[in-house]
Amino acid sequence: RIFRNVYFDGKHIPADPSLDWAGNYAHMLGVNDTEAFKEITRLYLMLHADHEGGNVSAHTTHLVGSALSDPYLAYSAGVCGLAGPLHGLANQECLRWLKNTHEKMGGKEPSVAELTQFAK
Repeated sequence: RIFRNVYFDGKHIPADPSLDWAGNYAHMLGVNDTEAFKEITRLYLMLHADHEGGNVSAHTTHLVGSALSDPYLAYSAGVCGLAGPLHGLANQECLRWLKNTHEKMGGKEPSVAELTQFAK
């Protein structure tokens, strides 16, 4: 809601049932003009969705919620878990690596071959 208020004057952008999660995320952010954003979002979600339950923030959210606590308190407990360098910092480091790679690749969308060569 904060994002919509800041960038879209509070206007709600409804989900498009014909899109997948990444496509809808981009659509609802107002990023409809680039397929690259949708693809990197799909990749990000795939890489980070495989541990939903074993990581600090998800476990903490489930634990606090299982005590029948208010959902906002459960979510805030999970967010507090992200503050630790062994969990939340991993996401920050991943984003930092992606940004640095993008800069080193000249700010353009690399081909699979270019990215493979860069990674070697």
